[in-house]
Amino acid sequence: MTAQVQGESLGLTGQTNSQWRQKLFCAQSEEPRSREQSVSLGYTSTMPLLINSANCQIVGFVVTTIGWILGTTSMGFVEWRVWYLDNASQFSGLACMGMWRVCVFRQTNITTAISCHSYSYHDTYLPLDIRVSQNLLLMSSILGLLGKASVIFALKNVSMGILETTTTYKAFVISGILNIAAGICISVAVTWNYHSVMTEEGIVFPSSFNIPFKPHAQKIGNTVIVACLAAFALFLSGWFFLSYKLPLDSQVHPEVSGM
Repeated sequence: MTAQVQGESLGLTGQTNSQWRQKLFCAQSEEPRSREQSVSLGYTSTMPLLINSANCQIVGFVVTTIGWILGTTSMGFVEWRVWYLDNASQFSGLACMGMWRVCVFRQTNITTAISCHSYSYHDTYLPLDIRVSQNLLLMSSILGLLGKASVIFALKNVSMGILETTTTYKAFVISGILNIAAGICISVAVTWNYHSVMTEEGIVFPSSFNIPFKPHAQKIGNTVIVACLAAFALFLSGWFFLSYKLPLDSQVHPEVSGM
């Protein structure tokens, strides 16, 4: 009788132990699966947060594109300075001076004659402000182009859900610095041009240009407005990019529970 009871108790104990081992094995096999699901859900929920945090940077990309186009276009315009030539002299007419050429408009009895002359920074007769401004505008165009490439790379990372905070953040910061530097280059060129007009500085053009050393009167041309808008757009976009921050709740830290 006693042996029979002991056998039954040993059978129940063995059955209980086997059931406990089976449950433990199932729990251990399901734990990595649930952990992977939680991590994948965390990355999926992070994606909208990243896209929403980059809205300002998308606006900044549009603004920097506009600023870069305006800044690059302003280099080709000739109305940085407008000279009014004395009508009583042989140089009568209107001269519009840009960074790379000057155009003279002379009124005749029938039509208006236009003659344009190109120059570059190699021409020694150009004053220092024009030669420096030529290089500054070229530099701003290159810096703006590099800034656009950097922000395109950063926005691509965000759209693809790449969560390397350092890579994305640095790309936005680099773009912001480049755009601000481009805006500074344009601002220096605009300021120097304004100073030259206000102080009525002259330019010793070759005699073939038929332009006097100094005009009867001069003023700032409409191209300066375009350049100012370009500098403002580059500064604004640079501020947008430098203000980029990934949301803190987007970082996923999966918990590992030890047995």
